[in-house]
Amino acid sequence: MKTISTFITVAALALLIGCASISVNLPAVTEQPTGERLPGKIIWRDLLTHEPEAVRRFYGELFGWEFEQLSSNFGFGQTANYSLIRHRGELIGGMIDLNRLETREADKASLSQWVVLMSVADIDAAVTAVEQAGGKVLTPPTAMMERGRLALIEDDQGAALALVESRDGDPVDRAPPLGGFLWDELWTGDVEQATVFYQQLADFRAGNQPVDDQRSYRYLKTGERARVGIMERPAPTIDPVWVTYIRVADPAAVTARVTELGGRVLLPPEERDLGGQVALVLDPSGAGVALQTWEPSASRMSAVTDATTE
Repeated sequence: MKTISTFITVAALALLIGCASISVNLPAVTEQPTGERLPGKIIWRDLLTHEPEAVRRFYGELFGWEFEQLSSNFGFGQTANYSLIRHRGELIGGMIDLNRLETREADKASLSQWVVLMSVADIDAAVTAVEQAGGKVLTPPTAMMERGRLALIEDDQGAALALVESRDGDPVDRAPPLGGFLWDELWTGDVEQATVFYQQLADFRAGNQPVDDQRSYRYLKTGERARVGIMERPAPTIDPVWVTYIRVADPAAVTARVTELGGRVLLPPEERDLGGQVALVLDPSGAGVALQTWEPSASRMSAVTDATTE
């Protein structure tokens, strides 16, 4: 999978959330306030892209997503660089148009990527824990009004993500629909080290799902719910990175359309050791996502992901 240099990620997101002189209002991560935070859960995903029109068509035709550009009501003006992403009417993420940021033209393709946002109970305590655990706080906690307070961090092995202390609570746990986000997984150089780091950010307990007689899959859970996975990166040349999975019924049918929609297939559909099929694709701007089949209680992977549903 294509990977992104952390310093480039910082440059883009700092422009979004790091400017203290501009008051930016982003809508809440859920339109049904819950008043409850679920620390450790990935509650939002932002797509950074330099090809907004192409990726709208790509995700819209493949998964039925809809894109809603923010207006002056949210403090961006009529030339907003931020759009909401909906699936079946539900908010699932956002899209940042890199063309509207003051970024070098040559950098825009390498900037394009998905960024995960992890819920924390107290963002000030979380960023302190990041620093104490050897990570980096790349942008300090910043108020985003309706959304809450956000900070961009880098873990102690170099994987970047954002932390968010939501203002009105986090989305409730529910079964992932077809075409929706299924799972988030950290590819890292040292699984045990990563486990210790993220346990400082939430009340995570580590679990291991057997793959075969000699291998297992690491996941982190809060209570009885699995929240994220951690696995050894497939190759030493891949920088530590968070990978987002979209649930599909037929990866072959989806990947068959990727090229015509301007994307690229990195890994054709194949059987996954944990069960089901998986594929890796790049959208037209080069942002990578994984496609995964998932049926409740039908595979070893479901023993992990079933814990994310009610």
